[in-house]
Amino acid sequence: MTNEKNMKKIAAEHAAKYVQDGMRIGLGTGSTAYYAILKIGEMVRGGLNIQAVATSEASERLAVEQGISLTPVQHMDRLDLTIDGADELDDRLRLIKGGGGALLREKITAYQSDRLVIVADEVKQVTQLGAFPLPVEIVPFAYEWTVQSLARLGCSVQIRRNLSEGFYVTDNGNYIADCKFQLITHPEELSMRLGSIPGVVEHGLFIGMADQAIIGCQDGTVRILHSGSSEAKNIFDS
Repeated sequence: MTNEKNMKKIAAEHAAKYVQDGMRIGLGTGSTAYYAILKIGEMVRGGLNIQAVATSEASERLAVEQGISLTPVQHMDRLDLTIDGADELDDRLRLIKGGGGALLREKITAYQSDRLVIVADEVKQVTQLGAFPLPVEIVPFAYEWTVQSLARLGCSVQIRRNLSEGFYVTDNGNYIADCKFQLITHPEELSMRLGSIPGVVEHGLFIGMADQAIIGCQDGTVRILHSGSSEAKNIFDS
């Protein structure tokens, strides 16, 4: 049986096969996107020519280490493809993202991409979202009021912390409120309600954005889900 690390690697390396010469690529953030960046770096060192942007400072550093040249976003109108991870996804490709703290940049990059491919291990696929706490990026000013507003949506809220440095601060200088709903029955409605709260910069519900999900499975295959279809196709990845 394949362990979680290898499931992530299988999914990420399968997604990297979609990257073609001359493409403009968005590089995601997180433990599964990490393997995609490693594979794309290997392809670049082998002669692949791409333009790339990263969704976090951590992914920027990794890309540079792997020999991937990064292009300033103002020099690209659109991206052909973004490969990114997810903390949870359902059969309709609705996602929870932001466990790595980069949800705002991830959503901006996904919005500007012609195609968003999600990579994940099979543990991340769920029948209903909500077991993973929903990350919400909020401004530091009057964050206590914003937390109160979030809690009125029916969740318990914790401001994310570093182990020894107080509150976690995003690359954009904001805080992350992790909202525990347990079960999100109406993601689209929740998305709108979150967006109406002053102090919320962005939230980790990605709805109607993913075009495809590549899921690494314990048996060494990848399961591919397409937007608008609940049909899964199992493909052996050798």
